[in-house]
Amino acid sequence: MHSPFNLSKPIAIGSDHAGYDYKEELISFLEGKGFPFTDFGTHSKDSVDYPDFAHPVAAAVEKGEAAFGILLCGSANGVAITANKHQGIRAAICWGEELAQLARVHNDANILCIPARFVREGDAEKMVNIFMTTDFEGGRHAKRVAKIACT
Repeated sequence: MHSPFNLSKPIAIGSDHAGYDYKEELISFLEGKGFPFTDFGTHSKDSVDYPDFAHPVAAAVEKGEAAFGILLCGSANGVAITANKHQGIRAAICWGEELAQLARVHNDANILCIPARFVREGDAEKMVNIFMTTDFEGGRHAKRVAKIACT
């Protein structure tokens, strides 16, 4: 399988309580494919604060300790907003396969944010597979992506 990401590094994954079930399904998916991952929690359906899990995932990607990240919460807005506070992070909210592909092709996204309350069962795995196998197109998009960072 071709991947633009260094899959010898773990995939960072995290969620709040609303994304917990899908996170557990995605962990099973990653284990089944033999991909290393780091689970930053949460570890139950008990109510928690999404930044407590989004920041560690984003930090792992930011520091190059993770190949890429996956974050889940009810709408994906909270985790995306939190992750995008980190320099070099391009966290994209995706609720379908085409959006996951475009997040990579056009935006060189490095964290996939999934809105658990708006995604059908099985679609999260499809989005992760597309996200991790799709190359950034570069070209005119590279110029745009280079303008994102606040330095």
